[in-house]
Amino acid sequence: MVSADGAGLRTVFGIYRTDLSPRPKEVGAIFVKTNYMILTFQDLLDALNKGDIVINPIAPGAIGTNSIDVRLSKFMCIYEPELEGNLEVIDAAKPCNVRYFEIPENGIVLEPGEIYLGSTMEYTETHKHIPVLEGKSGVGRLGINIHATAGFGDLGYCGHWTLEIFVLQRVRVYAGMPIGQISYHVPKSMPEVGYMQRKASSYTDAHDPKPQPSRLYRKLNANNS
Repeated sequence: MVSADGAGLRTVFGIYRTDLSPRPKEVGAIFVKTNYMILTFQDLLDALNKGDIVINPIAPGAIGTNSIDVRLSKFMCIYEPELEGNLEVIDAAKPCNVRYFEIPENGIVLEPGEIYLGSTMEYTETHKHIPVLEGKSGVGRLGINIHATAGFGDLGYCGHWTLEIFVLQRVRVYAGMPIGQISYHVPKSMPEVGYMQRKASSYTDAHDPKPQPSRLYRKLNANNS
């Protein structure tokens, strides 16, 4: 059995299970005891009521069994590469040129081979939990990916989430459509300084839903100075 504080959960290569009985097919796998916990429906309600989690606005029916749905805002942007000889190049060590636009009422067709920066309609805050953003299953089944690498959020983050959207085939998307789901995880301990207070944090000004392009150049230039 699993205790109320989550002790006794085991993980095999990042997959958590509550059944602690051995399985023949997992002979040789390494099991690790952990205090890992994820908030489920009532926990999410409690955290929202206490203000430990903020989702604004929150859609009707957005709270699921162990995550909260978020929707695609109307704001998007794409990178405009610079010419280096005959090649169009995005330079990670320089501020990126982007073109902002809004999704019209009849939607917009996303093209393969392009990365679109979108954002969540919802403004979020997380003060005691680690947020993790993943795509909705219905979105994934259309060949839409909503993040290239940055699905893992920071404890203390306040703002709209920027989405790194790319598609495997042409897909029409709409502002306001369900795009992702955020799950909330209980940390082993609290950091001394939250994300918004850390000097090294790059995206502390996401107070409006316009997506934010990469700011990796700041760290690259700081390391080279």
